[in-house]
Amino acid sequence: MSGKFITFEGGEGSGKTSIIQVLSEYLQANGYDVITSREPGGSKIAEQIREVILNVDNIAMTEETETLLYAASRIQHLKEKVLPALEANKVILCDRYVDSSLAYQGYARNIGMEEVLNANAFALKYMPDLTIFIDVKPEIAMARLNNREKIDRLDLESMDFHNRVYEGYMKVCEMYPNRVVKINGNQGLDKVMMDVHDVVLKFLE
Repeated sequence: MSGKFITFEGGEGSGKTSIIQVLSEYLQANGYDVITSREPGGSKIAEQIREVILNVDNIAMTEETETLLYAASRIQHLKEKVLPALEANKVILCDRYVDSSLAYQGYARNIGMEEVLNANAFALKYMPDLTIFIDVKPEIAMARLNNREKIDRLDLESMDFHNRVYEGYMKVCEMYPNRVVKINGNQGLDKVMMDVHDVVLKFLE
């Protein structure tokens, strides 16, 4: 496979979705064959699993169930969308991958990093070529959520949970220093985009 798999990570409200959209348009304008996707979701079956995971009515969902649903959605999305895109020599920009499960379920939910890696064993055969972590302090990110029209089950979690997610991401950055690049997401969007462009273009070229 000669395509490139680039993932974007960060807590709720970190701005990943907007960044991916702008970057995709920029890369396409510069001749790259780009598709975008997201997790959980990204394909028909995976999107149905996403609805179950993020439904605000599912507050009784256990940490173990949540972990396994993410893993199920991930492998479906990987085989149905990511791998075909890579085989077609495309650049795929994906909003979240297994690093999210390490930070959210492995660390913040106390499932354990190793347990999450085991649950995602099928997907771990295909790790991203590059991961951009949008580093935003949780209190800043959560303040941005006030502007969202629609909130999901994870948006309703306590500030303590989101702080633990951030700590989890710090662990992930330590685990994969050669793959994960931190971008200061506390800056204005224009500066964040400039930094993202620099990192991604240097990688692709």
